[in-house]
Amino acid sequence: MKNLNIDKSKVALRFAQAGQSYTEHAIVQKQITQHLFDLIGKYCPEIFGKHLENVLEIGCGSGNLTHLLIKKLQIKYLILNDLYPEIQQHFLNYQNLDYLIGDIEQHKLPQDLTLVASSSALQWIIDLDGLLKKIHYSLNSQGFLCFSTFGQQNLKQIKSLTGQGLEYLSLENIQEKLQQHGFEILHISEQTQVLSFEHPKQILQHLKATGVTATASNFRWTKHSLQDFYLNYQQFLFPNEHGQQVYTLSYHPIYCIARRMS
Repeated sequence: MKNLNIDKSKVALRFAQAGQSYTEHAIVQKQITQHLFDLIGKYCPEIFGKHLENVLEIGCGSGNLTHLLIKKLQIKYLILNDLYPEIQQHFLNYQNLDYLIGDIEQHKLPQDLTLVASSSALQWIIDLDGLLKKIHYSLNSQGFLCFSTFGQQNLKQIKSLTGQGLEYLSLENIQEKLQQHGFEILHISEQTQVLSFEHPKQILQHLKATGVTATASNFRWTKHSLQDFYLNYQQFLFPNEHGQQVYTLSYHPIYCIARRMS
């Protein structure tokens, strides 16, 4: 399945605008990144403690995963990709970095990569099959592809109320595509994480601060549609562990650790 409704220029703009607020508000994405890195440590222990020649990170953003890669691995040459050049401000203190700015689907990838990593970014890919084919070709014979993306229950409350959202793949879809393109799956799993808010307005502010409003193609809020949204969000009002009524927002991360089969 392809996400045909994604305008990459709008995605770049929204994430660039959220560049400063993302680090503070992207709580779930930060937790996802840490869990992904823990899985890399568990299923790819051989890449720790030795020098890695070439590593590519797709969709590095403000650097949640990047900082872990640099701190915990011995990387000789790290190539960072994202849609917009402003991401470079987050890595001014680091050396041995190179940038591949722009749509990764349009780029020729560097060769002989030891590791391709990505956290909370591949859901924006229009043709995942095409990208997996390129990654397989670019990895060395035992290279790893380690990523997190999002599944079909992601932000389900927003999609049900507005009709806006990405066409997410299921874990089974992702598994099948990886196998079709010559990857051995060492680990694949999914989680559901739920955030709580006091008012639906805070949910919209949270999404804007993390750049996720880039999913809305031609969607515009009006006073009337906002009132409807707040009213209809009552159906997602639940008591928390303290008995307080809160509005919920679901995230559905999928994690995958795979290795290129020769």
